[in-house]
Amino acid sequence: MQGEAATWHYFVAAGLFALLGAIGHLCRAVFNVLPDRVTDRPLMDLPLSSGYNLPDLLFGTEYDDSGYYRLDSLKNFRISCMLSVVGGLLAMLFSPGVSIAMAWLIERGLSWVWNLLLFRLHTIGLL
Repeated sequence: MQGEAATWHYFVAAGLFALLGAIGHLCRAVFNVLPDRVTDRPLMDLPLSSGYNLPDLLFGTEYDDSGYYRLDSLKNFRISCMLSVVGGLLAMLFSPGVSIAMAWLIERGLSWVWNLLLFRLHTIGLL
């Protein structure tokens, strides 16, 4: 196991965290049963709604007329990915255990993909 994460691990991890943010955006929009916004006043929605919180108020998350999180909003997508990338990279920077674990996961993932590629090439007879 590697002792520390290299710079390229952080770049790959940022891409993985952005993908995680995109999945989170999709899940929040599609699997949300109840609307996040109950009223037209944001300060009333903070204590009343479980889906509307302070980061939504600060970053200006967009909702449709019924109060549901908008799937087709590029701003919502950008906010979700940005929060995921910043949070993940901050966790990697300030916690050595997280950065080492992410580096190990990235190394194992790349090794797994390479071995799968070699196995597939061997199976079809190119190696």
